[in-house]
Amino acid sequence: MAIKDFFGTKSPFEDLKTTLIAYVKQETLDPAKKLGRYLVFGLAGTILMSLGLLLLALAILRLLQGETGSTFRGHLSWIPYFLVFLFLLVIGGLTLKSAFRKASAKELNR
Repeated sequence: MAIKDFFGTKSPFEDLKTTLIAYVKQETLDPAKKLGRYLVFGLAGTILMSLGLLLLALAILRLLQGETGSTFRGHLSWIPYFLVFLFLLVIGGLTLKSAFRKASAKELNR
């Protein structure tokens, strides 16, 4: 009497093999796909935010150079660049501060 005759068409080892393969796929491939999507959207957001910040910095520089009259002319022409640099430093500092802050329990439970 063969195992197939005793258990029907499939042996319990085939069921175990199918179950294990399905479990491994569920626990490895599905999270990897979700992580890939998360990384793609994060990278796209980073690129777009960086481009927007660059354009904003250029707009502030052009505003300071063009709309302040003769205030930043001659030996004071470096001041708009310095102010834009300070602006970018503040934005970078705020970004780092928010990246390294500890999340509250309320935020972790979302």
